[in-house]
Amino acid sequence: MESPARRPRIAVIVANGITGDSRVQKTAVAAARDGWDVTLIGRSDTKRVQRSKMGPIDVIRVPVSSDYLRGVKVRRERSLRAAATQFHLPDQAALNRYTAEYRAWVRQKSAESNWASAPRRTSIKAVLRARRSVHRLRVQAYKWEQRRKSKDDLAGDWRVDWPQVVDLDLAFGPVIEELEPDVIHANDVTMIATAALSAARLRARGRKCAWLYDAHEYIKGVEWPHPRQAYALPAVEAEFIGRADAVVTVSRQMAELLKEDHGLAKAPLVVGNAPVREAIGAGTAASSVRVACGLGPEVPLMVYSGWIGPERGVDAVIDGLPQLPGFHLALVHGRMTPLLEQLLARAEALGVRDRIHLVPYVPQHEVADYLSSADLGLTPFRRVPNCEVSLPTKVSEYLQAGLPLVTSDVKVIKAYVEEHGLGEVWTWDDPKTFAEAAARAMENRGKLADAITEDVLTDLSWEAQSAKLLKLYRDLSKKTPPSLRPEVSWTVQETPEAVRAADNTGADGRPLWRKLGDTRVRLGLGPANYAGQAAAFAQAITRLNPDVSVEVVMNKRPESFDYPADMYVDADRLPDLDVQVRQMERVIGRFSHLLVDAFMPVFGHLNGTNIAGDLDALRQARIKVGLLAHGSEIRHPAHHMARHPFSLFHDAPDGIAKKLQAKVEVNKRIAAEAGLPLFVTTPDLLEDLPTAKWVPLVVDVDKWATDRPVMERKRPLVLHAPSKRWTKGTDRIMPVLTELHDKGVIEFRLAEGIPWAEMRELVQSCDLVLDQFTTGSYGTFAVEAMAAGKPVVAYISDSVKLATDGALPIVSATPDTLREVLEGLIGDPEGTARIGAKSLEFARTYHDGTWTAQVLSDFLK
Repeated sequence: MESPARRPRIAVIVANGITGDSRVQKTAVAAARDGWDVTLIGRSDTKRVQRSKMGPIDVIRVPVSSDYLRGVKVRRERSLRAAATQFHLPDQAALNRYTAEYRAWVRQKSAESNWASAPRRTSIKAVLRARRSVHRLRVQAYKWEQRRKSKDDLAGDWRVDWPQVVDLDLAFGPVIEELEPDVIHANDVTMIATAALSAARLRARGRKCAWLYDAHEYIKGVEWPHPRQAYALPAVEAEFIGRADAVVTVSRQMAELLKEDHGLAKAPLVVGNAPVREAIGAGTAASSVRVACGLGPEVPLMVYSGWIGPERGVDAVIDGLPQLPGFHLALVHGRMTPLLEQLLARAEALGVRDRIHLVPYVPQHEVADYLSSADLGLTPFRRVPNCEVSLPTKVSEYLQAGLPLVTSDVKVIKAYVEEHGLGEVWTWDDPKTFAEAAARAMENRGKLADAITEDVLTDLSWEAQSAKLLKLYRDLSKKTPPSLRPEVSWTVQETPEAVRAADNTGADGRPLWRKLGDTRVRLGLGPANYAGQAAAFAQAITRLNPDVSVEVVMNKRPESFDYPADMYVDADRLPDLDVQVRQMERVIGRFSHLLVDAFMPVFGHLNGTNIAGDLDALRQARIKVGLLAHGSEIRHPAHHMARHPFSLFHDAPDGIAKKLQAKVEVNKRIAAEAGLPLFVTTPDLLEDLPTAKWVPLVVDVDKWATDRPVMERKRPLVLHAPSKRWTKGTDRIMPVLTELHDKGVIEFRLAEGIPWAEMRELVQSCDLVLDQFTTGSYGTFAVEAMAAGKPVVAYISDSVKLATDGALPIVSATPDTLREVLEGLIGDPEGTARIGAKSLEFARTYHDGTWTAQVLSDFLK
């Protein structure tokens, strides 16, 4: 049996905190716009997993322990050699104590030798000489071992010399493998081992997974601060780069070096890091470097943007400033560092500190606009190997900002600037030549700026560069996303807050419902939003009632679908006080009416874990409250099992029925005692809440409708899509469906784990839909199938048939009668097609929202 393909999935992984890493963020956005299901995984700065969103992109930051590192350190410190040389001397303080004890003993014994007899004196002197030799030997051994430690002896195994890479893998690997991506994009050498191991483990269990290594730096050319790191990271790269399905890097020169160093069959794909051109000039930048510096337009302003490290050469710029009277320097930096403090002290000593301005970072998509008010962009790198072999991001950012360049004579940047006439070049270790080059560039600024042509800007844009990467993803995975998503903005921002706004606009860019505003009725809906029904209610109500505006809130877990809403609340953060305060501020004083679904609390867990605790505050705020039940929160397991022999609760995992029954009994007590209007979305729930009103489920009938014919295939395509198998009776009906499929009677498709947004195509393309065989009623999926004009088979109880006046066209079957029912439908294709037509008519009558809005009209008065 064929399972329908899901949207192809990519994991973009990086060992840093993601924020500020523009290449990684832009990679994720480019893939999302291309139609991929993207998860961006980085490092948490806490001991907890941190989850957030960048539009449709899931962002996960994982905590990284040092357990493996500590184990390696213990093994190093407890080696046999160290046990001998450092016996009882773990540190300098212990050595000092040992020496003090020795000296005290010497003083005592030497004094005794003066008091003792001649034979005794000879014996004491011998003991003193022996003890002195032992002391000297122990001190020398201690110092020898410490010198060996200070030299950072290499073990020759990167797992021992830089075990931090193993700790990263232990943290990231399980998250990646649970995700089961089609492609892993490993950024930087610290992620290469994790990508290789995770891809291999996924393949071993039958999952196809390709991976690529994105080399941002020339590892062998980096001046690493730690000798072990300088050995270990090139060794990691050497071990795994040949196993990658593809290698990507940032420049042609680096590609050639990697190919030569590692004997690669072909040179890595070059994907330069560049700004998103579409975002430039969009007016999103809140400020500019010139405004941040407090300077007028007439003041010559040079800018250096990015990390300030020893190899970046900013010291030479400061040394040259005294020779550039009137010139100012803006340093766009992320945080104060000891090196930056030293550079500012140097500027103070040279008398130029007042012409140096520290300005903050801005989001990556705002950088070019932010820099554009300066006059010149600086790349003063020292001629160290890593800086020689690539065109850094800041070059693209400066040029997209319209800034001519003043660059040191590092190889790649120098060649590019001279080839295109984009700036001036100076000798990296001569500040005098920097001052001369900056003066020339300022004098000829207009001519140099004219050299920044359309061809240059197009080539140095992320749109052009990332296109190569997107093609590589498709080539490696042999998968093509079902549709592009241009609505994902290049400027999408991460929203890590527990309470975050959602986009409730449709494909035409207009709101799906009237957002909360100055209307007679201001309705809050949520916070369950099961199957997107709160959102569907909002659309129906505001379409038919101009006096109502709505805000939909959804408590969301990472695994739940992104149904439309105005606000998502992290369901795991409901116990947090800040979330509770935000919820109170959102509700009190803003809503006139509140329709609470699933008996969930609306103030987080401030007053308990159900709505009862919040009711007093809502009454005090004069908010009219109604309660809306969807299913398991009010469906009594024991009563249901007594009424239905195939009840879902017979198949529920251990403990579930008991847990749900306790919850239902609390909710029924709340419903009985609160005296509030009660509503249910499915008619079977009237058996549990007989005083409630049925407000039918709402779907966009026109959106689901299709003109594709039904029952014209020789083998009808039968679809079953359980969210959880036990709730639909899947395992009870699978033997019949498998047998009919194997005999060629039907083509059966089991759709599990399919995103809600992709389910419509599956439903519209089939002939028959099988819903549930356990509840006696029908839910949102069955309504969507009926809206698509599909005959639906499910178990329908007599009470539900009665509630719909016998008009419900769903063909009722139990697991015992399913074979007979299916054979009858297949044997009468014309009659079955007529059932599909009646299904569409029923969906339009009961479930397009009109009836639901009418039932709720009394509540909204």
